[in-house]
Amino acid sequence: MVGSAPARRRVNPSLLVGGFLVCLIVGMALVSFVWTPHDPTLVNASTRLQKPSGDYWFGTDKFGRDVFSQILVGSRTTLFVGFVAVGVAAAIGVPLGIVAGMVPRWLGELVMRGNDLLLAFPALLLAIMFAAVYGASTLVAMIAIGIATIPSFARLIRSGTLQVLGTEYVLAARAAGRGPFAIGVRHVLPNVSSLVTVQASVSFAIAVLAEAALSFLGFGTPPPTPSWGRMLQESQEMLWSAPRLAVFPGVAIAVAVLGFNLLGDGLRDRFDPKLEDRR
Repeated sequence: MVGSAPARRRVNPSLLVGGFLVCLIVGMALVSFVWTPHDPTLVNASTRLQKPSGDYWFGTDKFGRDVFSQILVGSRTTLFVGFVAVGVAAAIGVPLGIVAGMVPRWLGELVMRGNDLLLAFPALLLAIMFAAVYGASTLVAMIAIGIATIPSFARLIRSGTLQVLGTEYVLAARAAGRGPFAIGVRHVLPNVSSLVTVQASVSFAIAVLAEAALSFLGFGTPPPTPSWGRMLQESQEMLWSAPRLAVFPGVAIAVAVLGFNLLGDGLRDRFDPKLEDRR
């Protein structure tokens, strides 16, 4: 029995790889605050389209800007948008899901049907609509992605809330005279926190991809602030003559999305006892 505990707690490969990739992206963003090889926004016609070298590790783009410096600073933009968008979605979706699970069933179903209506609007479409009204900016992208992600949190948290409300300790709390607010804060919220963590990780990957797509379409982070999506857009005309200009930001986006998805899968396996017992 003593030897079985470590076996059940062995390292999850998805959690390990995902955590490493996420730490890599976060590390790049932190490094960009204190150091970049060159000014990522400096336009220099004399150094345009330089190949990778000791001075320009990833080469330069058609404007003479250092690609590696843009990748570093672009990670900061991507993480900032992801953190704020997921924060907005969790701040609204989690309370909404708990309330929908604790109110009378007919009212909860009504809330969820309204939630489904919002779910019908993809993040990109919502962001384009917002950009058409308020103009393309990082703030618009963050708000649009956050609003579009609210339904995912609300649906998942409502399901978890209904499960928690059926447990014996919640029934005991009700018998002791605790009100709905106290039950929601003291019993429901702590027991659905693992669901919030997993959903936040998965939603972060979606937010990273959405921000890159919005910047590629011209509705995201405006220039001169570096953005991986806009780097892809600017590399289109050089795709055959200098494919590296598309490869580097494309790989960065893929690594970020893969990292957060693997981290979410690993956290789900870690927090779900049934999945943990199958290993």
